[in-house]
Amino acid sequence: MSKGARARPGRADRLRRAVDPYVAALLGTVLLATVLPASGRGAEAAGSAADLAIGLLFFLYGARLSTREAVLGLRQWRLHLLTGASTFVLFPLLGLAAHALVPFLLTDRLYVGLLFLCVVPSTVQSSIALTSTARGNVPAAICAGTYSSLAGMAATPLLAAWLIGSALSFSAAGLAAIATQLLLPFAAGQVLRRRVGGFLARHRKPLGLLDRASILLVVYTAFSKGMAQGIWHQVTPVRLLVLLLLAAGLLGTALVTTSYAARRLGFRWEDRITIVFCGSNKSLATGLPMAAVLFGGAAGPVILPLMLYHQLQLMVCAVIAARWARRPEAPAVPEPSPRLPVRPVGPEESLG
Repeated sequence: MSKGARARPGRADRLRRAVDPYVAALLGTVLLATVLPASGRGAEAAGSAADLAIGLLFFLYGARLSTREAVLGLRQWRLHLLTGASTFVLFPLLGLAAHALVPFLLTDRLYVGLLFLCVVPSTVQSSIALTSTARGNVPAAICAGTYSSLAGMAATPLLAAWLIGSALSFSAAGLAAIATQLLLPFAAGQVLRRRVGGFLARHRKPLGLLDRASILLVVYTAFSKGMAQGIWHQVTPVRLLVLLLLAAGLLGTALVTTSYAARRLGFRWEDRITIVFCGSNKSLATGLPMAAVLFGGAAGPVILPLMLYHQLQLMVCAVIAARWARRPEAPAVPEPSPRLPVRPVGPEESLG
């Protein structure tokens, strides 16, 4: 068998890993909502079930976040400060700059979705997986994802209210809904973590499927409501292409900026890998339920930019991680020969 023939399965395998099956399921859910949207009593039942699913999701998020790991990770505060600045400062600034495309290429609602994408926290699982593949600092990636999720519980709604403003129609009732559906379940998960942590660890796979099924329900409900509002009259193929190009621009800018900043600030290779992936990725699992709470029945077109960005980040970052994984190992420091006496190095001697 030729060398080229042996290489083909590897490339096909990488392509299958890059195209996330879950994103395909999300797109299938959007198609289902387009063809068979929930209506009448079915829509009410789906909405109530989606509200319960969101509460369950954030309870599980809180129960899974390790407070101990978060505290231990504070020692690398410079790394976490840089990733946080990328997530909650750089991205919102880029989102505000995109306002120049309204109304020529983007509708107001699609721009709101793009801006919401820019205030969503970083992902946890994808960042860890990519960092591990690229032989980066995995413990730092775990902590960075944890801090971003914790900060996003407050920062995402507040930044959305500040930057998006009237599109959210924030009121006392809206703030109460955020507290009831997001913050309280999350806090309850943190409080009960010691009691339920073992159960969650033993049933990680079925609970992961429950997570994903819950988010699919949220997406189905959002797009069913969007169909009643004529969502596909607002989202033309040209605007979808513009959204994809904008998502690519956001991702490319974040990757280049975090890589340059980490290198200029003197981070070692493993930490730079963590900064690039944690500083450029956005969480679909956190962002979709938040959008459903913040935007209600108008969430349909708002979540499209986040869905496009998520698939794009998986494909591009998977290629980058595979390339970085092939870098040569750092040369090991040779051990002194046991046959020769080891003389202490004095302070006046240079070690190069």
